[in-house]
Amino acid sequence: MSDSASCHGAIAPDGTAYDLHGPVDAPVIALIHGLGLCREIWDQHLPMLQQHYRVINYDLYGHGDSAPPPQHATLGVYAEQLRQLLDYLQINTAAVVGFSIGGMINRRFAMDHPSRVSALAILNSPHNRGEAAQAQVEQRAASVREQGIMSTLDDACKRWFTPEYLADTSCADTVRQWRERVDPESYAQAAWVLANGVRELIAPQPPINCPTLVITCENDSGSTPQMSHDIAAEIGGAQTIIVPGLQHLGLMEVPDAFTRPVLKFLDGTLT
Repeated sequence: MSDSASCHGAIAPDGTAYDLHGPVDAPVIALIHGLGLCREIWDQHLPMLQQHYRVINYDLYGHGDSAPPPQHATLGVYAEQLRQLLDYLQINTAAVVGFSIGGMINRRFAMDHPSRVSALAILNSPHNRGEAAQAQVEQRAASVREQGIMSTLDDACKRWFTPEYLADTSCADTVRQWRERVDPESYAQAAWVLANGVRELIAPQPPINCPTLVITCENDSGSTPQMSHDIAAEIGGAQTIIVPGLQHLGLMEVPDAFTRPVLKFLDGTLT
């Protein structure tokens, strides 16, 4: 394998689809996408990330090209998916960058396997919603099987993108295509994990002690600036960045607003 060997569309023994990019001897970054999406969401970030890092980009169970989860989905099951992938690739440690539910999975991974994490970047990820809002989110997640996985997408896109971006691009069609690739049962299980899993991340035990960057957008209604500040407050030395103007899928709308601060953080932490 050359110094910059890439691997595209590979499948691990457990059915996880993944790609590898960047120099083989560089520090490793693992990317985790959000609910109903797939690893292609990182395509606009990869050119910069892979210049100096070995990047693992993979699909969560039941999403994209990956097989459904081997057992009922939990944050622990998704964290184990990443551990098994790192083991299969013979990688000891990685900086784990997670978006939305991915930012919950990387926190669970850091709690379950602290020696395997060199750093965390938690992007637009939910935290303590308060009991009333938490109950509402869990109720919506529980109704996914009745409504179907596509039923809420149009309203979701309005929460995820600014009106101008939504009107001027085909982003909604792209997101729709990604969601159509998700196994319906896997989606329903993952939606429940996104809703309910925050409970096990509040005041995390064991504590998360690795270098951490927390980013969200000013107008992200589901992963609010206050939630990001609360996440950072529970992780010693964590940094917080609030990206102005954007909504939940700001990393798709303005990729540089995320890639550049994440790279600055990783460069200061890993090199």
